Amino acid sequence: MYAYWGKILRVNLTDGTIKEEHFDEKFAKKWLGTRGFGIYYLLKEMDPTVDPFSPDNKMIFATGPLTGTTAPTGGRYMVITKSPLTGYIAMANSGGFFGAELKFAGWDAIIVEGASDHPVYIYINDESVEIRDASHLWGKTSSETEAALKEEIGDKRIRAALIGPAGENLVRFAAVMNDEHRAAGRGGVGAVMGSKKLKAIVVRGHKRVEVADRAKFTSVVKEKTDKLRNDPTAGGGLPKYGTAVLVNIINQNGLYPTRNFQYSQFEYAEEQSGEAMAAKYLVRNKPCYACPIGCGRVNRLPTLGITEGPEYESIWALGAHNGINDLASIIEANHLADEYGMDTISLGGTLATAMELYEKGLLKQEDLGEDAPPFRWGNTEVLHYYIEKIAKREGFGDKLAEGGYRLAEMYNGVEYFMGVKKQELPAYDPRGAEGHGLGYATNNRGGCHIKQYMISPEILGYPYKMDPHDISDEKVKMVILFQDLTALIDAAGLCVFTTFGLGADDYRDMLNAALGWDLSTEEYLKIGERIWNAERLFNLKAGLDPLKEDTLPKRLLEEPVKNGPNKGHVVRLHLMLPKYYKFRGWTEDGKIPEEKLKELGLDEL
Repeated sequence: MYAYWGKILRVNLTDGTIKEEHFDEKFAKKWLGTRGFGIYYLLKEMDPTVDPFSPDNKMIFATGPLTGTTAPTGGRYMVITKSPLTGYIAMANSGGFFGAELKFAGWDAIIVEGASDHPVYIYINDESVEIRDASHLWGKTSSETEAALKEEIGDKRIRAALIGPAGENLVRFAAVMNDEHRAAGRGGVGAVMGSKKLKAIVVRGHKRVEVADRAKFTSVVKEKTDKLRNDPTAGGGLPKYGTAVLVNIINQNGLYPTRNFQYSQFEYAEEQSGEAMAAKYLVRNKPCYACPIGCGRVNRLPTLGITEGPEYESIWALGAHNGINDLASIIEANHLADEYGMDTISLGGTLATAMELYEKGLLKQEDLGEDAPPFRWGNTEVLHYYIEKIAKREGFGDKLAEGGYRLAEMYNGVEYFMGVKKQELPAYDPRGAEGHGLGYATNNRGGCHIKQYMISPEILGYPYKMDPHDISDEKVKMVILFQDLTALIDAAGLCVFTTFGLGADDYRDMLNAALGWDLSTEEYLKIGERIWNAERLFNLKAGLDPLKEDTLPKRLLEEPVKNGPNKGHVVRLHLMLPKYYKFRGWTEDGKIPEEKLKELGLDEL
C-alpha cells in the first residue's frame, strides 16, 4: 500500500503491553483514515454504553492517508473516543505538526486502552515505543509540559499531543493540545486522556511517506495548491486576517450570536474583528504543516508578550457570546485556555449560560462566593478568574467544569443552555442560516459547525449561493452532502478550510494520485456516508433518542430574531428533519434500518 504504513500501535495502560497490528488495503478502502479508523475500532471493540471515564473507554489517535504528504493542509490528525460531555461519539481534529510527525514515525494510528494508576507519557521514536513515568509533569500547563519533554528527551524536534490541568482534573470540555496552541478541542477528549493518567504522547519520526506516483502526485498537489492560493477566501481573507475575517461578515449578515443568543448582532463586533487584530496585535501568520493558507495568528500583547490565536470561534465565545468587547482581554483569555488545555467554544458557552442564569436570578452571588466576580454581561474579570477556577475545579469553577448543560440543570434553567446533545453551540445563529441549523441538530458530536459547514453555501457562496432561509429538498440534500464530504476530508487527513477553493473531484484526484487507486468521486463520498452512519450507529447504541435529541434550543425554534437582516425568523426544523431522515435512508424516527446497514457494510458491527 502507498500513503499508509499499514501499522497500528496498540498501547494498554493498565498492564503496560505494547503491540503492533496491521491492516490491509481492503480495510483502508472501506474506512480511509482518522474518523473512519476510529469509529471502526470503537464499534468493533467497545461497548458504546461504557462510562467515558472508565478504563474501558478507548482513545484512538489517527492520521489519514494524506497526513504527512505534501497535499495542501496534509498535517491533520484526529482523536476519537466516547465524549464525557455528550455521552456520544467525540472526534476532535487538530492541525499543527503532531499528525505529520506520527506518520513520519511509521504509524497510521494509536489505540490507547485501559488506564494507568499513575501519570505516564508514551514516547514513540520510530519503531521504539515506551511508557514513561510522568509524575513530574502532572499539574504543568501545556507550554511547561512541552518544554520539559523537549529538555528531558534532549530533542527539540519532538512533537507532543498532551493535556493541561483541565484534562487532569476531568473538566468535561478539556482539550488535547499540540504545538502549544493547536487543539483537538471538542467533546472533552482531553478529560478522557486525563482519566487514563496519560499526560502526553510524544513522537519523533524519520521516515518519508511514499505515494504511488511521485511525479503525478506532485503535479496534482501543485494544481490544487494553486486553486487555493487563487481563491479569494483561502488565498485572500484567511491569510490576511485569519479566521477572524468572519467576525464582520457574520455580524453584518445578522448571525453573530450575542449575549447567549439573545441577539444576533454585536454592537462592538468591529473592535474584535480580524481587521482590528491585524492592526493592533498581529506579528505574523503561522501555518500548520504543509498549509498554503496560513490562517494561524501570532500576536503580541504588551501585558503578555507573544502568544497565538485566537480563532474566530474563540473570539466570539469569549467575546460577544458573553457581551465582552475588549479584544486584548479575549486574547489573554484564549492564551489561558490553551495553557490549561480546554475547548474555548464550550468554555465560552458555559460562561454565557452562567451569565444568563445570573441575569434571570436563578444563579445568585451567594452561589459564587462573596469575593467572586458577578456574571454580568461584558464583565472581563469573569474570563480570567473562572478559567483558572474551572481548570482546577475550585469553588464555583467545579460546577462550571461540568459544562453548560449540567450547570443549567443544577439551577433549573435548561432552556438557557444553548447547545445540542449537551455540547455548546459555535458562533453562528442558525435563525439566519436554516440549513446550518439542520446541521447543528443532526450532528453526531452535538453542537458543532465544522462537520457540515453550511455557512459556505448559505452566506459565503461556496460552491454556489443558496438562500439562507430556503428549506427545500435541495437545501436538505446539501446538508447531507456537506456532512459526508466533511467526513471524507477528515478521513483523508486534510483541513476543511480547503473547501474554500476545492470540490469533491479535487479530493478524489489527490487521493487517487497518492494511493494508486482509481475510485470515482461517488465511491469516495460513499466512504464519507459510511463514516457518518457508523458514528450515528454508535450514538444509537449509546442511547441516543433521535426525536428528542436531534433538535435545537427552544430559543432558536420559537423566539424570532429581534433585529437585523433576519428579524422575525426562527429555524423551521420540524419541516426539514423528516426530509433529512428520508434522504438519509433512515426510518421516520431517525434510526438506521437493516437494509441501509447492509448497503454500507455496517451490519457486521
